[in-house]
Amino acid sequence: MTSDIELGTRLEQGRTVPVSVDLVELLATRLLVQGNSGSGKSHLLRRLLEQSASHVQQIIIDPEGDFSTLAGKYNHLALDAADYTLAQLYQAAERVRQHRVSAILNMENVEIDGQLRSAAAFLSGLFDAPRSYWFPVLVVVDEAQLFAPAGGGDYSEEARRASLSAMTNLMCRGRKRGLAGVIATQRLAKLAKNVAAEASNFLMGRTFLDIDMLRASDLLGMERRQAEAFRDLERGHFIALGPAISRKPLPVKIGAVETASRSGEVQVMQFTPLPSIEQAENLVLMDLQATELPQRVEKRPVSVAESTALLDAYIQQAERMEQDSGLCEPTMNADERLEKALEIVYAVLAERVGRDSLPLAEIYQAFSQKWRVAGLGKQGLSIAELRGLVVLANTKTDSAFLQDSDWLTAQSMAKELPDDIQGVFLLIACTAIRKQPAPTEKQVAYIYGTASLARARRQIEYLEEKNFIVICYEEQGRKEKIAIPGTNWETALLAKG
Repeated sequence: MTSDIELGTRLEQGRTVPVSVDLVELLATRLLVQGNSGSGKSHLLRRLLEQSASHVQQIIIDPEGDFSTLAGKYNHLALDAADYTLAQLYQAAERVRQHRVSAILNMENVEIDGQLRSAAAFLSGLFDAPRSYWFPVLVVVDEAQLFAPAGGGDYSEEARRASLSAMTNLMCRGRKRGLAGVIATQRLAKLAKNVAAEASNFLMGRTFLDIDMLRASDLLGMERRQAEAFRDLERGHFIALGPAISRKPLPVKIGAVETASRSGEVQVMQFTPLPSIEQAENLVLMDLQATELPQRVEKRPVSVAESTALLDAYIQQAERMEQDSGLCEPTMNADERLEKALEIVYAVLAERVGRDSLPLAEIYQAFSQKWRVAGLGKQGLSIAELRGLVVLANTKTDSAFLQDSDWLTAQSMAKELPDDIQGVFLLIACTAIRKQPAPTEKQVAYIYGTASLARARRQIEYLEEKNFIVICYEEQGRKEKIAIPGTNWETALLAKG
């Protein structure tokens, strides 16, 4: 079966001939599209996506929601970044690669800083996927200058660095992982050079600034006196060059598409007359009553710290409601309460055997329900206590360990870490205290609430960087065991997995 797809047409000796793209070559050499707003970049990307949808998996990073209409016709999974945390987007990206699902990451409801963070998380999930999932995938990034900016802007430096790093990985190191970047930008000057430089195929559309025209002509190997041609290009017309399209600059008129942007094309009103001055005053100025500007609320992904704070607030609110209602609490001392709680956590995890990950919020909800069904009143455990019990249940530790002085010390040490990584430290500390083999990366990932082994490795590296653990190596360089500085705790030989 041929790998060529028809991109559009061109004129040759007075007749129209098709212009094709070698999809296999494109996957190996990547593509850069440039054109001013209104030049037809989105139309070009849509044509490319529609024509290749049945040939290759596709991922679309869509800052404006323009490509969501592809979902219905071509079975793309539509993801709204505002509905997921960064960790969930990372995990979703891994699963997208695992199951070869074409997906659209729609970020129109996320403010600019959140867009950079969301794109970074999703692209990192694609990049970090295990080698067994490195199937070919076309990764289309519209408005790439937002995610790989050449300079600063209305976003935090942390978000810019994360997004730029992810885009650099996509364009510079993605080919071996099966990732083929297709990036579109309004201006090359706005796009980071190390990202733009990795593309070998180019489609240059209408542009007006002299510096942009000169850069476009230089990239295509055209003479500088021909640079004016980019100013005269019509909408949907591009000049193409690259091993996947043509070995010399080739004018292309992009073909028709089957789907349309939700915003549609700009239409001039031909039949409905505009309101008169009198009508306009009545429609716009009558009964203006607003006294202040409305507060704009931006939807954005919720961080792990914010999720934990929400859980704590929920617990406190539930406690207050039960106190106000006069509910009686069963008589149990602190030790009995923890033993009973550990028993219920064991039951919760037993019902979820086989899961790759189990977020703490889900554990809390299931635990709380079982606690109340058992007639034990309010559960009265903090998130930190519940996290420790999950670690003990995961390592098959009995309730006698709850009062072990070393375990109490480990819980106190964990409080110095960010909330999301405390469970990972407690897991390692528990195995070290009990002289058991160190946890596998899969166990670490489970406790962290992810299925990503790469993400689990990063948490272990973070703990070693912060001197909470020390990884000991054999002479041959293999990891042997993990020790906790300042204590006599160390694991047995490190298990593989």
